[in-house]
Amino acid sequence: LPTKRKKGSTDEEEDPKLEFEAKYVELNPLGEGGCGSVFNGYRKSDKLLVAIKHIPNENIYCTHFDESGRELSVEVAVMLKLQSGTSNSVGSKAPITLLDWYVLPHELILVLERPMPASDLLSYIERHGGSLKESEAKIILKQLVEAAIHLQNEKIFHRDIKLENILIEMCSGTPRVRIIDFGLSCFTETNSNHNTFYGTECHVPPEWLFRYKYSAGPTTVWQLGIVLFECLHKKNFNSSSFIRKKIKINNRLSKDCKDFFKQCFTRDPKERPSLEQIHLHPCIIKQNNIDVENFIASCVPATIKLL
Repeated sequence: LPTKRKKGSTDEEEDPKLEFEAKYVELNPLGEGGCGSVFNGYRKSDKLLVAIKHIPNENIYCTHFDESGRELSVEVAVMLKLQSGTSNSVGSKAPITLLDWYVLPHELILVLERPMPASDLLSYIERHGGSLKESEAKIILKQLVEAAIHLQNEKIFHRDIKLENILIEMCSGTPRVRIIDFGLSCFTETNSNHNTFYGTECHVPPEWLFRYKYSAGPTTVWQLGIVLFECLHKKNFNSSSFIRKKIKINNRLSKDCKDFFKQCFTRDPKERPSLEQIHLHPCIIKQNNIDVENFIASCVPATIKLL
């Protein structure tokens, strides 16, 4: 990666580290993962809360050349693509907003929107005894499917949709899903085959287990099934165990919900429904009425994970 500052720079002599420190204040750590570390912070000009992600260069697996010839990390390129063609207002779409990025000699710094109050979905589920009511899970599921369709339309494959990479934002009248951590994402066509797996190993689709190939659309549908499973069951999902029938779907769930699992977990990716098809599934379009205000009140703000 070139050691120049972020977007819009005209002065190549500027020190990106000094520029970052002039604009933002970095505070306490929020979390650490395989790709880097995330810190709490704020923008000096207006005290806007931000999350600051430090990614060592050795953890930047892929780069992408944009139309102007700039070499960007794929994470930056993907987030810029998702923000293009909009008013650029912070938080206008499900994917988290990239505010700034700084390329340093040994690391990449991303400054990201930090919705508040919000909780990652894993923390939310844990605070509610390890599982959600089916009606609550469907609110989240519908938005996730719509967010996944948006990514697909932009030819973006997240590759690691899971509880830890989903935020539930509670600053509006209804719970809102936000997608985070595009560090493993890539640009792709829906059915283009990938021969190297990036993501959570226990969530691999069966086509990878048996043929070492997978594609964006069918894999994302499989992952959405996993998210719903972990919302409704007090256990973690493991693709290999599920295929060997060591993990069972709760038989007390509604008929529509069980059929949704059946569709998402279709072993043959060619037979697995598309994102557009599961968006029309009764499990989503026939949501039961719930008390949204009680749902919001139950969401206590928690530490946001952005790794």
